[in-house]
Amino acid sequence: MGRRFVAERRRDPYYRAAQREGLRSRAAYKLEYLDQRFRLLRPGFRVLDLGAAPGGWSLVAAAAVGARGDVVAVDLRSLEPIAGVRTVRGRVGDAGLASRLGSAPFDLVLSDLSPRISGAYATDHARSVALAREGFALARSVLAVGGSFVAKVFDGDLVEGLAQELAAVFERVQRTKPPASREASSELYLVARGFRGRPGEVPPARGSAI
Repeated sequence: MGRRFVAERRRDPYYRAAQREGLRSRAAYKLEYLDQRFRLLRPGFRVLDLGAAPGGWSLVAAAAVGARGDVVAVDLRSLEPIAGVRTVRGRVGDAGLASRLGSAPFDLVLSDLSPRISGAYATDHARSVALAREGFALARSVLAVGGSFVAKVFDGDLVEGLAQELAAVFERVQRTKPPASREASSELYLVARGFRGRPGEVPPARGSAI
């Protein structure tokens, strides 16, 4: 980690705030913004957090869904335990991952997956969209009717195609960049709400994530 990066991070108000508040990463503020804008998290919801390490989003989600809710965090890396969060070690895209998540559907799937940065923007953009697609494929198999899916991508010409794919199975798809995202970063979030479900699926009796 370069000295310049460390110095910039220490000057970052979101990084400093995360340190003061005991949050695991500045990314927690991104999810808080997304929740405030789109009303994604509710008490009792079941949430799947993909690319969860170090656990910033899982911490926010667990606090929001409360004791009646459930948060499952997925990452290849290990996470320090979080109350109310079950951790699954695995790679998004692995065929057997869905069967390890439990049989109950999720109200919300979060994908904060990022590729290993190569330094070639076109490559990194394409890889980020590919990871979002893997998260989307998993979401389609585990989401409840009416549920929501959020995915981080690096902006570029491939985002529109992904947004159209989401629009085919969700009622609403929007793009946003949280204030906690670094100004120089090209990251944005696709927020898809109102999952229409799989063919022949009947909506559950309880409220949806819309």
